[in-house]
Order: sequence, then C-alpha cells, then structure tokens
Amino acid sequence: KERIGEAAARSGRSAADVVLVAVTKTATPDQIRTLVEAGHTDFGESRVQQLSQRVATLEEFLGRKRFLAKEADDAAEQSVRWHMIGHLQRNKVKQVVPLVQLIHSVDSLRLAEELHAIGARNLSRDDERAKPIEILLQVNASGEEQKFGLAVPAVTHFAEQIDTMLNLRLRGLMTMAPLTDDRDEVRSCFRRTAELFEEIRLQSYVSEHFNVLSMGMTNDFEIAIEEGANLVRVGRAIFGEGEG
Repeated sequence: KERIGEAAARSGRSAADVVLVAVTKTATPDQIRTLVEAGHTDFGESRVQQLSQRVATLEEFLGRKRFLAKEADDAAEQSVRWHMIGHLQRNKVKQVVPLVQLIHSVDSLRLAEELHAIGARNLSRDDERAKPIEILLQVNASGEEQKFGLAVPAVTHFAEQIDTMLNLRLRGLMTMAPLTDDRDEVRSCFRRTAELFEEIRLQSYVSEHFNVLSMGMTNDFEIAIEEGANLVRVGRAIFGEGEG
C-alpha cells in the first residue's frame, strides 16, 4: 500500500484513489483469512473452479465471524468483494455471476450476450437485490496475438453495443501489459488504454458508473498507477510465489 501511495502521489492522487485487488491464485486459505482480518475487502481470481472454492471457504469463515459477533452483540459485519479477472468462457458464466461483484474480462460480443441473458434471468426473479451485472471490457492494448482482449480500434464501438444491453453495467476497461523488461513498452500499453478510457468516458452513451480503469499487476502496478489506473490486481507481491 505504501508503494501504491507513492505511485499515486506521482500522478497527483492518493492511495485512497486506487483499489487494491488481492489476487489469490498463489495464496493459502490462512493468508486470505489474515488479509480479511486486517480489513482487506477486494479479492480476485482468474480460474473459475478456484474462485468457487475460495468464495465458499471464505464465506464459511465470515459466517462464523458474523455468528460470534452476533453472540457478542457486536454490530460490525464484514464482507468481501470478489473479482473475476481471468478469461471467462461462456459455459462458465452461470457459475461465476453469483460469486463476483465485477467481471474484468469481457472480450467478445458472444460473452457479453451470454452475461446479458443471465442478467435478464436474475432481474426477472423480482429479487430486490438483483441488479445489472457489472463488467469491464478487456483491451488487448499490446496487440499480442496470444492475448485475449479487444483490439484498441474496436473498443469504442463495442462499448456502444454494451449500452444497449440493459442487464449489463459497463464500469470501465481492463488491460494487461506485455511480459517484457522494456518499461517504456509497458508504459505505452497502459497509456494507450488510459487514453481510450478517457475517450469513452466523454461519450454520451456511458453513465457515471464508467469509472474503473483496471491496469497493473505485481511487475508493473506502479507504472499503471502513474498512467492513471485506479484499480490494480496484485498477487505475488502480497502472497509470494506459492504453488499456483
């Protein structure tokens, strides 16, 4: 968090302006619980099966905490937010949607349509807790063929299409920098995505909810923040290499 604060200061902001998503890929259950006990709320996973296990285990832990707090007449109730940060296949959508608050990796119209259909079913149940599914568009700003994500020229039109899907709420953009030691190349990738984010933000078809720029991981989150990221996804710098 100190490193986040220093990077934010270099871009004229404070640490409070940047959401830290702790990526639990290499974490042990004890490490996750330790972070929760310390008050951390945002966690991310890239694999659906592991996400399901993490959510269930942590919910059991939080359930015990709530029970004990109730017994002790302690009104404080802690909750966490889960983020799906990895590539999402359409046949996994139904499983993922109930588990997470934000999906970072929407990268095709077919995936968006599947999410929209699930959102329609949720809203049709007349559950007062039901709301549009919150998503980010994944941008392939580096242009790497092996990477998932929308090509930069396609993103603005795609965002406009999402606006017609009332069961989805477009919250912003996500990108991943190339794995390279060339810091200028990494910075250029983040800068390109930040410029695109600001360009879309000015369009009439996006709402005030379009305010999340998810960029930066363990190797490059400070550069991402300097270039405007307000959400970073950090795993190894928190939990170590682990076995994941």
